[in-house]
Amino acid sequence: MRRDLPYALSGLALAVLLVGNAAIAPDAGPVRPVDVALVLVMAAALAVCQRHPVVALIAVTATMLALHVRVHSGVSAAFPVLGAVYVAAWRGHRVPAVLASLVFLAGFLARDISVAPAGRPGQQIAERTALLLGWFVAANVAGLISRQRRAYLEQVEQRAAEAERTREEMALRRAGEERLRIARDLHDSLTHSISVIKVQAGIAVHLARKKGEEPPAALLAIQEASGAAMRELRATLGTLRAPSDDDHVGLARVGELAERTRAAGVPVQVTVTGQPQDLPVEVDQAGYRVVQEALTNVARHAGPATARIHVEYAPAQLTVSVTDDGRASSTRPTTPGVGLRGMRERVTGLGGTLHTSAREGGGFGVEATFPLEGPA
Repeated sequence: MRRDLPYALSGLALAVLLVGNAAIAPDAGPVRPVDVALVLVMAAALAVCQRHPVVALIAVTATMLALHVRVHSGVSAAFPVLGAVYVAAWRGHRVPAVLASLVFLAGFLARDISVAPAGRPGQQIAERTALLLGWFVAANVAGLISRQRRAYLEQVEQRAAEAERTREEMALRRAGEERLRIARDLHDSLTHSISVIKVQAGIAVHLARKKGEEPPAALLAIQEASGAAMRELRATLGTLRAPSDDDHVGLARVGELAERTRAAGVPVQVTVTGQPQDLPVEVDQAGYRVVQEALTNVARHAGPATARIHVEYAPAQLTVSVTDDGRASSTRPTTPGVGLRGMRERVTGLGGTLHTSAREGGGFGVEATFPLEGPA
């Protein structure tokens, strides 16, 4: 109805114009209730002109022609017909628009000739008819031009949408090619080395047990960590080759990560608060990777230390923190390495925040917060 409002207002304005012109025109007849009804029908037809252009065109042409025959309201009776002709031509109904123009012009000319006084020159009738003919030709042409312009704009929008879709497809294809390249590079650079580490650790454990000795805990931790690294590397390569990851790592496997870290000689305490919930895959993986990287840094840089993992579930956010009581000092500035930079990029890429700093009294802390509501 909001789209029909301008047409309804235009119809009312033309109705007032017609009644006022018929009341003050010297050669117009008296306005009767039937004539007012004709004007109101014209206004109602113009109100629905956009939705039903042909029906409105027929109604407006008939009512205005009847009004002109009854009252002889002059050229003002042509204004509603011109508007209806324009809308019909704009909506693609060219033949009805032309026929309505010809019918109204013929009726208008016949009425003028029939009521013309004997001494009135025919030149005035011809000039007024020629003027109306020019207006109706302009209304038809303007409607056709508006329709062609609208078709052109729609075509431009379709081309823009097609170009955008093509760019997205090209971006996805390039992303797929990049994933394959990264998968090949990872396979060539890491798989062989980790396989060698795993095999050598397994041989060392086997020889120690063959001699009746208990393998060192560090050697067992190396064997287990290398096996876990191989599994994760295979899963990562599979994800890069086909981005669907049904068996992904997540916070549910933090316990396994803590066990491997304990086997490497670092005591780990795990605390989970809140109600565990189904997390988005990206957030679940990112939380796991934050814990993994933080424990790796504890094992490499903290010295003798105890690590504490705290996972807090909240309705609107997930908080993952890893702290230790190692030898890091709050008075010495911390230089972010590749691991911390990668961790920050992973967290902020999901709309979260990452805080890393040395703790007062010694140790280091990492805290990542992920939003669980709204777009990432």
